[in-house]
Parts: sequence; structure tokens; C-alpha cells
Amino acid sequence: MTSAAIIVGWGHTPFGRHDALPLEALIHAAAQEALANAGLSGGDVDAVWLGHFNGGLVPDAFCSAMALGADAELRFKPATRCENACASGSAALYAAMNAIDAGRVKIALVVGVERMSGRDAAGVTAALGGAAYQPEEAGLSFPEIFARYAKAYAERFGDPSDAMARIAVKNHAHALDNPLAQMRRALDYDFCANVSEKNPLIAPPLRKTDCSLVSDGAAAVVLAHWNLHPDFRRAVRFRAAVQVSDLLPLSAKELARFEGPRRAFERAYAQARVGVEDLDFAEVHDCFTIAELLTVEAMGLAQPGDGPAIVREGLTTKGGSLPINLSGGLKAKGHPVGATGVSMHVLAARQLVGEAGAMQVDGAQLGLCFNMGGGAVANYVSILEPLKV
Repeated sequence: MTSAAIIVGWGHTPFGRHDALPLEALIHAAAQEALANAGLSGGDVDAVWLGHFNGGLVPDAFCSAMALGADAELRFKPATRCENACASGSAALYAAMNAIDAGRVKIALVVGVERMSGRDAAGVTAALGGAAYQPEEAGLSFPEIFARYAKAYAERFGDPSDAMARIAVKNHAHALDNPLAQMRRALDYDFCANVSEKNPLIAPPLRKTDCSLVSDGAAAVVLAHWNLHPDFRRAVRFRAAVQVSDLLPLSAKELARFEGPRRAFERAYAQARVGVEDLDFAEVHDCFTIAELLTVEAMGLAQPGDGPAIVREGLTTKGGSLPINLSGGLKAKGHPVGATGVSMHVLAARQLVGEAGAMQVDGAQLGLCFNMGGGAVANYVSILEPLKV
């Protein structure tokens, strides 16, 4: 068994703009739902982990103990904040898994949260830009960073703009089935493929429709040691849980492909003893549409340079051989950065126990989550399956 930890409960706020909800209220909402979903109270929890990037987005830099207010019986339980850029949620989840594997805890509560809308566009851009390599990349926005990936791809394999537009169309169509998604509005190909007043260039060649959203929201999971599974009505286990970190500077990497993610996928497949062809669905880190295109290749669905053909053929759309981002992804579901990794695991767990509603893939038995921090720097790949209880 890859890990002794299993997912036994989950909670998820709507993603979007929550002007009336401070960070603490978002944490409490997701945590309370997850505990109730697992049939537990705070007294059953041994420790809490919080995934939160912040970077100046809110003044609440010391927020780990905020989760304790979600249930009176959580008081005096150890609580720890984890930060790993846009993979902060997965960092918290994996830290909790490690504690369970080490025998230090039996039941853990993991919350991922971010409140981004309290800053203006310049403030959000500057905060996120702190996850870049400051000696060389200070002042670059993340759209500008991923524009470099798109330009490198174009120079090596040809213009990816058509595939990027199709990815945006797909993910917005998928989000229509997700009641928690921030932007439940279909976008057509002509709109996404062309620069216009409503779809301007943000960082050439990235258009507005190629960029994920500024979002508020939280997601939470309850993890338990697998030998407690008879106490729960359903559970999801990890067939693989892999973290691969790469160098931070863009100058140190080939930008026409995702090398760190590719290695993470390969190790996860080996750990789970499966191949990409065995997956029923995947939730991947489409912070920008070029990131999803590069991920399609890194995960082995296509050889480098062949990803656009896979996208064009509809293989990653609902009903295709491997539907990707049935939730709408970061592109349309939203991307409250500290919450994203936990959100992916919540949505995958719901798929695997048949509770995904209109997003459901019939008979789904194997799902993948890929959460990424920075420019393919912190890479987390989980492969999940239902555990019979």
C-alpha cells in the first residue's frame, strides 16, 4: 500500500468572490462540512494541517490555528500551516499523510484556503509573482512566466494557440456541470481563439481566456488510517502519492516541455502499477491553458509536440478516453491558490464514490490529481481509487 492514509470525508465551499466572508469563515465552512461528511467531530481529530499561500494576499499570515475554531473540540489540537506556492494545498495533504504513515496520528483534518479578491489586480499579481525566482524573474507576472512556456513551445513544435483556445472552451463547458465553479458560462471557440476588447492579450500569446481566475474559497478532507475504514461508510485510498520538485529559475529548464511533472507522473504510474490508459479521469493544474497542454504531454497522453492533436480530437473532453478537468479546472472552477490541491482531491474522491452529480463519470475506478506550484517547480501527483468498506 502506498500510504496508510485514506480519505473518509470532504467539504468544499463555492469558488468565486466572497466579499462577506473573511479567511477564517472560509476555513470553518470547509472544515465543518468535511467533519460532518465523515461523521466525526473535532474531538476525533488528532491534528490539523492548513494549506495557504497568502504571499501578502491577506493580513492573516499566521492562520493555522484558525481551523480550530471550526469545532469546539479542536481546541488544543496541533495545527500547522503549509506553503508551497500554488501547490500549498497538496503540501498540507501530503504532510498529513506522512504523519499518519509515521504512526503519529490516526485522523487528520486538512484544509486548503485562499482569499484573493481583497487585493486589486496589481496586488494579486505582485503577491503571486513572489513565487518566481526573484534574482532573475522579479517583476514578472505569472502570465508572463507561462507566456514564456507558450513561446518556447511554439518555437519547438509550432503555435499552440488553437489548442489553448480549445482547452478553454472545454473547461468552461465542463464547469456548467459543477455547482461550485466560479464561472459557469460557456465560451465558444471563436471568442477564445481571437483577441478582442473582451478577450485582450494579457501576456502575448496568452489571452484573457487562457488565464485562470482570481478566486476565494476553501476545501477540506478528513484523512484516517486505513485500519479504521470499517468505521466509515465509504473511503478513497491512494494508489500513488508522489512529489517531485524541480529547480526554481526558468533559465535552468527547457520550457517547451514539463520535465518535473513528467517525472512525477512516471513515478506515480510505477508506484500505482498502472499506465495513463488505465485512468478514468484527471484533475490537472491548468493555471494557464498552455499548462494543461504541456500536462497532456507530460502525463503520457501524447508525445512532445503532439498534444494539440489529442485536444483537437476531443480525447480530454467529457465522453473522451480521458476526460480532464471535469470540474472546469482552475480555468473555470477557479483557483484560490492554497485551496486548489485539496479541491482536486475532494472532486476526485466524489467521482470515485459516485457522488459527483452531473460531473460523474460512470463507473469511475481510477482518478488522478496533478497540482503544481510555480513554473513546474513543486509537482504533486496522486492516483486514487475507491476503498471497499
